[in-house]
Amino acid sequence: MFKIGLVQNNPKFLKAKENVAAVLELMDKLDADLWVLPELFNSGYNFKTKKEAARCAEPADGPLCRIFKAWTAARNCAVVAGFPEKAGSKLYNSALFVNGPKVRTYRKTHLFGNEKKFFTPGDTGFWVEPVKGVKVGVMICFDWFFPESCRTLALKGAQVVAHSANLVLPWGPEGMKIRSLENRVFSATCNRVGSERGLRYIGQSQVIAPNGGILVRLGDGDVRACVVETDPWTAKDKKVHPRNDLFKDRRTRHYELARA
Repeated sequence: MFKIGLVQNNPKFLKAKENVAAVLELMDKLDADLWVLPELFNSGYNFKTKKEAARCAEPADGPLCRIFKAWTAARNCAVVAGFPEKAGSKLYNSALFVNGPKVRTYRKTHLFGNEKKFFTPGDTGFWVEPVKGVKVGVMICFDWFFPESCRTLALKGAQVVAHSANLVLPWGPEGMKIRSLENRVFSATCNRVGSERGLRYIGQSQVIAPNGGILVRLGDGDVRACVVETDPWTAKDKKVHPRNDLFKDRRTRHYELARA
């Protein structure tokens, strides 16, 4: 079995050290193979200026990365964690994938609302990485609204989609059930809770099975970590009927838009 952990937090705005310490305290009490943390878990979300957004931003190989490299190596696990990334003069809404010495960064492809004022659209594309033989893909929050995001990860072999989020709209948790079902993958959506400068975050962090079933879903105010056991090898079975394979039945030449 493959254990997926979620940490639903209520970060203090622009208090990165406190937020990281609080999350690690929760994670230290449980064992998982893969931990998924919320979008911008260490900084908060509702920035007013780019200067403010930059206050907690750091390079992908910065202090947060070093903390997780040591922690994951000691615990023999991987972490996906959303953070504000500084790259030269640019800021990205990013997620770190850390698995001991292995580090990779995903930059959010589809920016939402006021994020466009502060962050540069992601340029990493969608990718997958192995964790104990299980292929894990990464996406961030509003990416879920675009079916191409999860489908691309699934076509690249993802068995588990780690989905860091700061959901404020009500549709995300239910929508991710469809993303799991239509791609036959496990999805782990990790959201935050609380209110911040007029935004209320809906919580409901969850792990969804390839059949769309809810394996775990936290409440809209819970600040806690949880771990659920999964069998990710079932995500390799793309059959929805003995005569229908979800991917082999795709007829991609009919999906292109007609050109004028």
